[in-house]
Amino acid sequence: MMRQQRPYIYLLLWLGLSLLTLFPIYWLFVISVKPAVDLFTTPSLILDTVYWKNYINVIGNETLRGYMINSLIISTSNALLVTVLAFLACYALSRFDLAGKENIFFWTITNRMAPAAVFLLPFYLLFTQVFTWGDWKLYDTKIGMILLYSTFNLPFAIWTLRPTIDGIPKELDEAATVDGASTWQVIHEVVFPLARPGLAVTFILTWVFAWNEFLLAATLTSFNARTITTGLSEYVTTTGTEWGAMAAIAVITLIPALIIFSMVQRHIVAGLTFGAVKE
Repeated sequence: MMRQQRPYIYLLLWLGLSLLTLFPIYWLFVISVKPAVDLFTTPSLILDTVYWKNYINVIGNETLRGYMINSLIISTSNALLVTVLAFLACYALSRFDLAGKENIFFWTITNRMAPAAVFLLPFYLLFTQVFTWGDWKLYDTKIGMILLYSTFNLPFAIWTLRPTIDGIPKELDEAATVDGASTWQVIHEVVFPLARPGLAVTFILTWVFAWNEFLLAATLTSFNARTITTGLSEYVTTTGTEWGAMAAIAVITLIPALIIFSMVQRHIVAGLTFGAVKE
C-alpha cells in the first residue's frame, strides 16, 4: 500500500517545489502590472486587473532599449569568447603532458574565488589610466566590459568544461591521427561534436553571469556601455522607488535568458553529467 502511495507523494512534492520556485516570478509579474497606488497596499495574489502602462513606459524608453542592446552584445560576445578559449585550454590540459598542468588549473580557478568587489579599484585604474590611447579609454566601452567579464568567467568555464573534455576517450584522437587527420581536424571533427553538451552548459552559465552582473557594470560604465541591470538603479531616486517599472524591467530581462536556455536545454543535463560516471 505504501509503495502504491509513493508515486503520488513524489508528485505532490514535485508540484510543491515547482510552485515554490515559480512563485517569485509570478509575484514579480503581479507587481509589474499594478499601478503605483495599488503597491502601497497588499496586492492580491489573483490578477483581477492588469495595468500595462508600466511595460509601455519601459519599452518606449529609448535609453532602456539601448541598455538592453548593450547587455545582449556584451553577454553574448563574452559567452562566445569564453567558451572558445575554455575549450582550447581544456583540450590542452587534457591531451598534452604539460609540466605542472594541475598547478596551472588550480591557480586558474582560485582567481574566481575572490569576490568581484576586491578587483573594483584595480580595474577602475586600469580602465581609466592604463588602457588609454589619446582621448580614448577602455572605461565605458563594450569591448572593455566583454574583456572584463571574460577575465572573470574564463577560470569558471575551464573548471566546468574540463570534465567533458577528459571524458572523451583519447583513443578517438589517436584513431583520427592514424587516418591522417591534423590536430585542428581532430579538434573540429572529433572532439568538438562530442563536447557540445559541455560547451552548451559553459555558454549558458557564462552568458547568465554577464547578463545578471551589476557591481562591475555600475562602476566601470557611465552611459555608452551601461547594461540593463544598471538601468534598474535609475528608478530608485530620492523622491521614491518606481516598483512597478522596476518589476516590468525585471520581467523583460527574463525573456532573453529563457530564450537562450530553451535553445540549449537538451544539452544541459547531458553536459552537467558528462564524464561524471567512470567505468
